Amino acid sequence: MPRGIEGVPGKMPIADEIAARLTAAFAPDELSVANDSHRHAGHAGDDGSGESHFAIRIRAAALARMGRVARHRAIHAALGDVNARVHAIAIDAG
Repeated sequence: MPRGIEGVPGKMPIADEIAARLTAAFAPDELSVANDSHRHAGHAGDDGSGESHFAIRIRAAALARMGRVARHRAIHAALGDVNARVHAIAIDAG
């Protein structure tokens, strides 16, 4: 169940949105989404929201058949407008 962001009814954290979109697109065998924004506080791209940098580890049969660049393109396509709302996404896919 998606968590709400305090003070914003119905808005889920970006990490939960990333997980939901990737689960819907790839039905992964393994998926973890880490919010690494705290590690980049004060650096370029830190907008102060606490939701600017993410690390994704995903394993899914559909991705395993693709080359590295194709996997990254497919993941970014599945994320849609999330890409424009964050500064950086590190991807470990297979």
